[in-house]
Amino acid sequence: MSDSTSRNLQPVVRRTRFAPGHPLEVFTDADKAVERLIEIFEANTGFLRSHFHDLLEGREIEGKVRAFYPQVQMVTDSHSRLDSRLSYGFVSRPGRHASTITRPDLFKHYLRTQLSLLMKNHEVPVLIGDSEMPIPLHFAFYDGTHVEGGAAAANLDRPLADIFDLPDLTVMDDSIANGTYEPSDGVMPLASFTAPRVDYSLHRLQHYTATRAEHFQNYVLFTNYQFYIDEFCRLSAELLADPESGYEAFVAPGNLITQAGCSEPASGVELPKLPQMPAYHLKRADGSGITMVNIGVGPSNAKTITDHIAVLRPHVWLMLGHCAGLRNSQTLGDYVLAHGYVRDDNVLNQDLPIWVPIPPLAEVQVALEDAVAEVTGIDGYELKRVMRTGTVVSLDNRNWELWDQPELVKRFSQSRAIALDMESATIAANGFRFRVPYGTLLCVSDKPLHGELKLPGMATDFYKRQVAQHLEIGIRAMEKMRAMTAERLHSRKLRSFAETAFQ
Repeated sequence: MSDSTSRNLQPVVRRTRFAPGHPLEVFTDADKAVERLIEIFEANTGFLRSHFHDLLEGREIEGKVRAFYPQVQMVTDSHSRLDSRLSYGFVSRPGRHASTITRPDLFKHYLRTQLSLLMKNHEVPVLIGDSEMPIPLHFAFYDGTHVEGGAAAANLDRPLADIFDLPDLTVMDDSIANGTYEPSDGVMPLASFTAPRVDYSLHRLQHYTATRAEHFQNYVLFTNYQFYIDEFCRLSAELLADPESGYEAFVAPGNLITQAGCSEPASGVELPKLPQMPAYHLKRADGSGITMVNIGVGPSNAKTITDHIAVLRPHVWLMLGHCAGLRNSQTLGDYVLAHGYVRDDNVLNQDLPIWVPIPPLAEVQVALEDAVAEVTGIDGYELKRVMRTGTVVSLDNRNWELWDQPELVKRFSQSRAIALDMESATIAANGFRFRVPYGTLLCVSDKPLHGELKLPGMATDFYKRQVAQHLEIGIRAMEKMRAMTAERLHSRKLRSFAETAFQ
């Protein structure tokens, strides 16, 4: 082999160009800590965006370009904390705790609250600076920029992965939330999600709902019927017209934003067709408004959307939908307040073992029951005429009516189930898994075991009569929970004995 050939076979060593570093700094003020997180994140993502634009303009980049997520660190040597009533805001044991942070501008209020509680409870400062986790190029763009499309158009002479860090699924799992995470370096997480996991969900939310993550509110309603969405749009228009309501804008898919006092959207793009799970947002200035998502039918959709909304750390989510009544004493239009679930949906079995109970949350249950009483005008013992509390079965087979009937009846009887649907157990179980308060209020739309199938004419009459009242109950319940403090709503039932500090 000639010397020239040998030289050509030598690996090319390319220099890595790093964003300017940000060493760890001590902070005792949460506002200043969050501002520093924003500064670091903007500088580091701006570094990546700038080099990517240079590449698209045809300017050659030698070597690799890399920037890092900012991080929050806290070190304590004590087991004590000042306030033992809280379910969050403290670390479970002494040591070094840290988490990578993304979009601190979006999570500004949330981070300020978490860091304030942490410093107050443990009487120690926090450290802010660069982490060792690279920011993938895709996540340096917030608006759904198609990175590969730009790279293809620029006709690059080497793979994008040779220049920038790309998304890495190995750091985007749910092991922290699932309680299976084992730190290799002894540093324990402060948050349930890594920064890349959060970024992944922020981008998926735009894809599935056609609205940006910044529009999502802290009180989330899920439904499986467009009728509810239509009614939500109508009620939202009424509330926006009321200056005393506190709502400031309504956002529809395509990021169509209608401000209070206006009848038409002032910005956004009307979509030619709706996305898979369209979301609608009745906004308040502090994020305490109501988001409603049409998740469609089935537990897979229910898991998908809650996997992503969970990173926004909402205060509560509720399922409002239709169900099959399993008791002959029920009538069409009756309400079912779930206090337990038979999880035959199967989509969460790998993440949350089937033997894990999904407990009812007192604050949510009381708010829903009180809302039913107020909207229907029926209370006390008489409320039992229109609402029943009990176990809900969630299945992954819409044609369950075709199964062996005697076996079904026995199974439902043994579980004491009173209603059946396809989404509620998934939403509740993912709420439990991600420490998001949850609840379910369903409306009986058919009784297949008793000869009342959901047929077109019957269903139409039912929808016209019942949807408006059901949605009004859901909104009333959300307003009741909004009046509670977040500390009260986030139940200690949702926290394990070895928890992350952030809510």
